[in-house]
Amino acid sequence: MEELFSISRKKINEVPLTFSRYLFRKIDVQRQLIGIKGARGSGKTTLLLQLLKIISEKSPEDVLYLSLDNLYFSNNSLFDLAGYFYKIGGKYLYLDEVHKYKNWAQEIKNIYDSYSDIHIVFTGSSALEIDKGMYDLSRRALMFTLYGLSFREFLSLKYQIILPVFSLNEVMNNHIAIAKQILDKIKPFKYFYEYLSEGYYPFFVVEKEYYLQQLQQTINMVIETDLPAIYNIEYSSTLKLKKLLYLIGGIVPYIPNIKKLSEQIGTTRDTLLRYLHLLHNAHIVRWLSSNASGINFMNKPEKLYLQNTNIAYSLRRNMNIGNLRETFFLNQLSVNHIVTYPQKGDFMIDEKYLFEIGGKNKSNKQISRIKNAYIAADEIEYGFNNKIPLWIFGFLY
Repeated sequence: MEELFSISRKKINEVPLTFSRYLFRKIDVQRQLIGIKGARGSGKTTLLLQLLKIISEKSPEDVLYLSLDNLYFSNNSLFDLAGYFYKIGGKYLYLDEVHKYKNWAQEIKNIYDSYSDIHIVFTGSSALEIDKGMYDLSRRALMFTLYGLSFREFLSLKYQIILPVFSLNEVMNNHIAIAKQILDKIKPFKYFYEYLSEGYYPFFVVEKEYYLQQLQQTINMVIETDLPAIYNIEYSSTLKLKKLLYLIGGIVPYIPNIKKLSEQIGTTRDTLLRYLHLLHNAHIVRWLSSNASGINFMNKPEKLYLQNTNIAYSLRRNMNIGNLRETFFLNQLSVNHIVTYPQKGDFMIDEKYLFEIGGKNKSNKQISRIKNAYIAADEIEYGFNNKIPLWIFGFLY
């Protein structure tokens, strides 16, 4: 146990505060229970340690960081450790990788019910389901999702270029003024295509030229380790998940032929839809539906995308620029908005705004005479009327 406290202090002391993610200022550390979901490599561990570092500057004995994949928990109880932490005056218990601990939901609920003075923040896979089973935490925990870096965050982390966040409403109504404000400081196309290929996950800072290779290994770990831990899927299913990802990775964006796909990977229609749903929950594939109320995995998706452009590059080095544009737009808008598949155009945002994605010569032909319709166009620095530079949508968070 002493070693766990030592590891916690070391990690908290070493974490830098020079750059923090968009969620950093949204977390109220005085709430009793907060959960953070996110893909592997999105920066959840760093976020936890940064939050604890701020608290520990005044009260270093009040904080404890634990990774629940530590061997200590193979023969010891999280609840018992929390009880000891409470007895010595601990107040802030931050738990990483909870899906690696078998009874995580039950024991966090027990800690929550037994020790109201302890503030818990836990992280887990983006596929984590907190509202399942008898230990439903959805009524107790305030949940957040940590997505990968926005284009704006990438500029800040890699190049120390600090630029503001703009709301979608600001972008739609004031994109010319916003473009001028940004262009006065940088030339976005100097960095934009680098971001599309190698800028979504913060670990590019460490991996450098091995980034895409490491991203492939990260995706494998999600399929081989995280999904089986959460959904109890068998080894044979992980092999089919990999095959499915490889098949669709070369053809997305893709209106799926479920019958053909199920035959190609050797499974039933219902099982294939479940696999697609798992990959969506794991933030590897993006399931786009026409229904704004949510995804029903028994009904096929209207269209499939990869979750972000970096995954596209990790699977196929030569990517179609049109596919990358759509994937980028969908990825950036999905953080704070509801994106659905419309009857006309490429994307419907919040059931109100229609967007068509394209290059600099994209015209209004397909969306003419449609109210609240816009073009997100690549290869332009400034827009005009309803034609907005695509890169500006990288400043929404």
